[in-house]
Amino acid sequence: MSHCLSEVVRVGCCGFPVSRSKYFSIFSIVELQNTFYNPPDLDWVESFRESIPHGFAVTMKAWQALTHLSTSPTWRKMKAPPRGSIKNYGWLKPTRENVEAWAKVIEVARALRACAVVLQTPPTMPFSEESVSWVRAFFREAMAITPRDLIIGWEPRGEWASNRSTEFLKTILEENCVTNVVDLLKRMPIHVYKVLYVRLHGVGPSEVNYGYKYSDGDLVKLIKYLMELGHPHSYVMFNNVHMFSDARRFKELAEIHGVAVR
Repeated sequence: MSHCLSEVVRVGCCGFPVSRSKYFSIFSIVELQNTFYNPPDLDWVESFRESIPHGFAVTMKAWQALTHLSTSPTWRKMKAPPRGSIKNYGWLKPTRENVEAWAKVIEVARALRACAVVLQTPPTMPFSEESVSWVRAFFREAMAITPRDLIIGWEPRGEWASNRSTEFLKTILEENCVTNVVDLLKRMPIHVYKVLYVRLHGVGPSEVNYGYKYSDGDLVKLIKYLMELGHPHSYVMFNNVHMFSDARRFKELAEIHGVAVR
């Protein structure tokens, strides 16, 4: 299923900040964001696949029904409520509804021939003995129906990204061959499986600062971290207002510093 070519660092954006044709001329990877709000229909997927150039890699953000409760503001963008009990969705709980939602995500990923799926849990998701238990149960069921060549990444926020959770999070990631998606300018990954997956949300005291524009110093620091980690397969994805110009500038600086980028 996978059509990834990741012998070098792939650099791109979370979504298309410019026209697709312009984007394709500069970058070799994109992380689709529309897949978070609603699973796209297969006609759209087929049309999108036909539009991308040979060797271009696609990753996708997992459907919000799996990660966010129905009370999340992002649910307002959902075209239609998912099947079953709305209360049983979100926070990676091992409910029938969440497992069926994951099966839908896998169906879309197969059709897209995506390299990776990113689960991003919100800061409101509690960290406790109970939540550790349900997350473990969810991944056991979810990974049983996940193709082995599809990379799964988890980007936790809030308490699940704190030092208190490190031991438990690392165990869950290792048990299920899941890579820890991180903003490398905020923290180091706890576990990397197949791909070092970096998502950049701006510098500042909070988890996200979307309006931030990265300085050359920030980008050189990021290059230094990548070189120190030395992982052979890396995706660096910008997710801020200035993502297009920042990602392009990062590519230029990385090449100056001897890092092979695509």
